[in-house]
Amino acid sequence: MKIEAIDLFCGAGGLTRGLLDAGITVKAGFDIEESCRYAYEENNNGAKFINKDIEKVSADDLNNIWSGKELRLLAGCAPCQPFSTAAAAFTKEKSSDVPDPRYFLLNQFERLVKETLPELVTMENVPRVRNHSPFKAFSETLIKLGYSVWFDVVECKNFGVPQNRRRLVLMASRVSKAPTISDFPKQRILTVREAIQDLTPLKAGEQDPNDKIHIARNLSEINLERLKISKPGGNWLDWPEHLRAKCHTKDSGLTYKSVYARMEYDKPSPTMTTQFFNFGTGRFGHPEQNRTITPREAAILQSFPKNYKFLSPKEKIYQYRLGKMIGNAVPPKLGYCIGEAFKSTLQ
Repeated sequence: MKIEAIDLFCGAGGLTRGLLDAGITVKAGFDIEESCRYAYEENNNGAKFINKDIEKVSADDLNNIWSGKELRLLAGCAPCQPFSTAAAAFTKEKSSDVPDPRYFLLNQFERLVKETLPELVTMENVPRVRNHSPFKAFSETLIKLGYSVWFDVVECKNFGVPQNRRRLVLMASRVSKAPTISDFPKQRILTVREAIQDLTPLKAGEQDPNDKIHIARNLSEINLERLKISKPGGNWLDWPEHLRAKCHTKDSGLTYKSVYARMEYDKPSPTMTTQFFNFGTGRFGHPEQNRTITPREAAILQSFPKNYKFLSPKEKIYQYRLGKMIGNAVPPKLGYCIGEAFKSTLQ
């Protein structure tokens, strides 16, 4: 039997692209960020982008999209930021603790599962999510509703993503045993070199005339000097004292050794974050060229197809917006493996 999916928190379409590649029909994606519409609809075989707050999405909204003739898959990857720091549930604002509203978005996913009872469910998030009450309630609710449930932390580099990225994946089924990691198709580990070496070389501030988002951010004079003497896999301890930032002279600065650094060509990349274009926020220096990686390189390291379109031809480039679309995405290759695992188990 075939599978029809709806992708909640779909963003630019990473999970949707992967499910489509696995032969699953994706009918629509929901997201609150209208800026993701072009990327989602342009690349994903007619899947419709619906700009709607998850709290306002109803069971009828979903049921009117599913045809009712196939197995229904509800996928949802709520924003990971609230679960990514020690202060996951709350942010300090003035003198009081204020809940981060994104912390409770998983509850909305749980609500929609209860109201529609799809045959299949999947979610992806940071490993730390399993320590938090919304995830615990979500997984317990699935079991109470009669789902077979599996979840664990997976290493994305083992599944075709040229990146060191650990993610928690949950898969659940009401019509079969839940898939597990053993049902994922085996993939070869890819390196940064294999992923991005054939792209047009650039200097800081340059853009590939044939690829709008293969554009390198400008660097300050001091950061360019720092990058020139940085070694792949090294860190700012390799620099002379006069190039080190003030924060590096503090004891706390010694713990941040993977910022202001180059990635290595012959290993998977570090985890792509929404700030991959910023030399000071991670190991995002190009292995050989004196610049940070471009949005196109980051997208490829996330396993997006090399021709995936993120911006319309006339749309202005905002690195921060591209950073969110690419850094927050579910790697399409991971989505592909999830789709194949469901198909394997159902067969």
